[in-house]
Amino acid sequence: MIVLGSTGSIGRNALFLAQKFSLQVSALACGRNVALLNEQIAQFQPKFVCISEDADKNAVKFDKKRLFVGQSGLENLLESCDDELVLNAIVGFAGLRASLKAKALNKHLALANKESLVIAGKFLKGAKITPIDSEHSALNFLLKAHKKSEISRLFVTASGGAFFKFKLKDLAFVTPQMALKHPNWLMGAKITIDSATMINKLFEVIEAYHLFGIRHIDALIEPQSLIHALCEFKDGGVSAFLSNADMKLAISQAILPSAKIKNPQNIIKKLDFVTISKLQFHSINLNKYPLFALKDEFLANLDLGVVINAANEIKVEQFLAGKCGFLDISKGIFKALKHFQSVKISNLDEIFELDDEVRKFCKRLR
Repeated sequence: MIVLGSTGSIGRNALFLAQKFSLQVSALACGRNVALLNEQIAQFQPKFVCISEDADKNAVKFDKKRLFVGQSGLENLLESCDDELVLNAIVGFAGLRASLKAKALNKHLALANKESLVIAGKFLKGAKITPIDSEHSALNFLLKAHKKSEISRLFVTASGGAFFKFKLKDLAFVTPQMALKHPNWLMGAKITIDSATMINKLFEVIEAYHLFGIRHIDALIEPQSLIHALCEFKDGGVSAFLSNADMKLAISQAILPSAKIKNPQNIIKKLDFVTISKLQFHSINLNKYPLFALKDEFLANLDLGVVINAANEIKVEQFLAGKCGFLDISKGIFKALKHFQSVKISNLDEIFELDDEVRKFCKRLR
């Protein structure tokens, strides 16, 4: 297995499972957490390693002849390593080239980098992908037993993020530290902020469309994060996927199918239904979470993903650095969409060019 983003939360959980089930890890890639990377190298003895910055090379305790750097290094690592399974847990746009390269090499993608599909889903058609998002892993499980013709609608669920109980007027004063306190999940900073703005649900709807080819997709808030997805059938029936909030389950379903059969055991703590007092669902308040209102427009023009993602990455970065307010994230995205409203992408080069233009535009916003 090749693990891209090995020092992040998904990568660490994947390596926990790899150790537990004695899976070979042939390659590791990470950003700048070299201290943890060195621990992982010592534990898993990979054949290849990739880091994001050349300045960190001397700090990596690994044979420099098999150490790659940067985006080109990621692609070279994928070419050099014979393993078929690639877990892509790189955050954001930075993970796109690796997904495209994995497809070109006919490798199997265990995909946590939802942005790859949000930005370039049409260029990943035909790729061998197993999703790692808890919602899409749940949908993947639910849909295996049914034909598309039987399905009326799909639902992904949301916790509501750190500010579910906040009123709209209070969001003007929230801080990054407050936004990073997710009630149910332990995740990286970027995805935790995306959960608070609900843009992650917008992205997950698009991801579900690319993965399953179904346009009738919606999202509901289920604050406990016990129900991850629902499948509504034309006959009126509904199937739901429930589990405790632990990403190891979704990861295991992407990387351990054969190992689980050979050595069945609990991956996560089982639900105790008696202790669940009640399950509640809420519709998404579009005044509080305006980005989710883009769902239908986004589904009608999937090329908008480049604009929305680039603007979001810049505004989230600014918010975390204390350079803008929480509500400025959505405002910046809407301004970018207004400026780049006639988007039509015909090749991969145009994705990278547009991404760069949108980022420059958003950095100039005041």
